[in-house]
Amino acid sequence: MTPVGLEHFLVVSGVLFCLGLWGVIVRRNLLIMYMSLELMLNAANLALVSFSRFNNRLDGQIMVFFIITVAAAEVAVGLALIVALYRKKQTAHVEDLATMKL
Repeated sequence: MTPVGLEHFLVVSGVLFCLGLWGVIVRRNLLIMYMSLELMLNAANLALVSFSRFNNRLDGQIMVFFIITVAAAEVAVGLALIVALYRKKQTAHVEDLATMKL
């Protein structure tokens, strides 16, 4: 059995990032797009932690801690905006939201 190396983690991170990018490009539902953006953010976090682990330094892990903290605030604000848009327009599809004026 081969040991898990840095390249394995980076491949998983790349696949997750590509899946998130595909979700943002293809899907037109705001909630699905938002979840895809979060998947891309977590793929970048995985790459940072992997580099940090294999270089025996804590810089990447500390940076990920701050990124997750900011992402938690982003989730609260983003979901509040999506809920407000849904209540006003009764849809969560991007093409139905031609203007951002409420």
